[in-house]
Amino acid sequence: MAFAITQNCCNDASCLSVCPVNCIHPTPDEPDFGTTDLLYIDPRSCIDCGACADACPVDAITRVNRLTPEQQVYADLNADYYRDRPVDNAWGAPRFPLPNIGDVTLDSVAVIGTGPAACYAATAILRQTNARVTFYERLAVPGGLARFGVAPDHLGTRRIGEHFRPLFAHPRVTVRTGVEVGVGTSVDAIRAAHDAVVVAVGADRDRTLPWVEADGPNPFSARTLVGWYTGHPGVAADAVDLRGVRRVVVVGNGNVALDAARILTADPESLVDTEIAPHALAALREADVAEVVVLARRGPEHAAFTRPECQALVSRTEVPVSIAGPGAADAVAALPFSASAAPLADAPVLELADLGRTLESAGHGRRIVFAFGVDPRGLETGDGGGLCLTAQATDGTPVTVDADLVLQAAGYRGAPLPGVPFDEDRGTVRNQDGRVTRADGSLVPRTYVVGWAKRGATGGIGDNKADAEATVDAMIADSVRAGAGSVGRVRRRLPLLPVSRRS
Repeated sequence: MAFAITQNCCNDASCLSVCPVNCIHPTPDEPDFGTTDLLYIDPRSCIDCGACADACPVDAITRVNRLTPEQQVYADLNADYYRDRPVDNAWGAPRFPLPNIGDVTLDSVAVIGTGPAACYAATAILRQTNARVTFYERLAVPGGLARFGVAPDHLGTRRIGEHFRPLFAHPRVTVRTGVEVGVGTSVDAIRAAHDAVVVAVGADRDRTLPWVEADGPNPFSARTLVGWYTGHPGVAADAVDLRGVRRVVVVGNGNVALDAARILTADPESLVDTEIAPHALAALREADVAEVVVLARRGPEHAAFTRPECQALVSRTEVPVSIAGPGAADAVAALPFSASAAPLADAPVLELADLGRTLESAGHGRRIVFAFGVDPRGLETGDGGGLCLTAQATDGTPVTVDADLVLQAAGYRGAPLPGVPFDEDRGTVRNQDGRVTRADGSLVPRTYVVGWAKRGATGGIGDNKADAEATVDAMIADSVRAGAGSVGRVRRRLPLLPVSRRS
């Protein structure tokens, strides 16, 4: 009986290296890698050895005959990937791109951040060199996105934190928490104390919405909502007030938007055994959210969320999901089986005018509505202290939606780290293949970047693995070139770095 990869897949490809028959694709060498929602197991080639299931850090791989009724669709998704796609299961020629470890002149590497990208980079450094690694983390606990960015009810995905936990206890690893680099401790000081610096600070700012007026009401940040229900220490327990909130409009349609919609409409008792913050659970028990409207500027064929997240949403029979928007039903019906919005094929269709109706007159219980092809144009204070969002559909139809809470979930961008060149237009650290560069293109010595800070806020947890390994390969190559021609190797004594900790 073959195995199948399910919703939790993090794309870090740990399963690929242990499969004895090379039946998991796409691989990092194939064009689809990094663009698919999942990796897929070829049921015709799988020999049922279970090595992939043992290697998966998020428990996303299960025998097909053990899938729950809600997971059965993943057997079809895995098989469908190979239906019209010729796949060569032969192994490629072995490659040995790394230099002799004795040629690597790295004794100590600093990693700023402790999220997945930071952890993948540190793992590669420890595996390929004899260097010591020091993490610098501004929070009191390590983990980053893996700890405070994954929805509390995604217990499988959150297991990635357990996967990284041994790393922080490695004998060549030091973790310095409560250190905010750029405040008291500069990047220059860290660079002087180490042979190389890896910036892995992620992306923790919201993208700017052009239609939000400076002197008008602002949407509430979905990033803050996520931090609130995951227990981020930088988000106060009372940061989110759901009292009196009946309709929520979410601007954006990525996975964060779907997480917000799912958590806000969930039966609070179904969250008891998750890792939700206690204060969030208490607030949700008192809340009375009846409807969440997810606004997408483009049609369902351009959905930003992944198919597994959409599948999880529509599988909850207690909270119906509807769709609205010009041509949305026809567009969904035309989607291929593997498309992100394909699970919405059986969703009831609403008229856009229904979005503006009061909840009392709408005559429904708790629900989620995907409004496709609706472009927000403004946000005003409505009658009774609520909010009024104005928009225009792609067919020119004006749309008005009254809401008690409007969430901004239109993506993240990086924030400048003092002492590190930053590209404001892209919201990333300036870099060339992971090597940090100045505005004129010149390299900043011994300074590298990984993850969302490097490429922007795209891709999930596992996508950072190949990204980080590529940067570490560049670092090692630079180290070997720097040491070329030297007679022997002199281990230099690094200065002790004074660290300023936040109180």
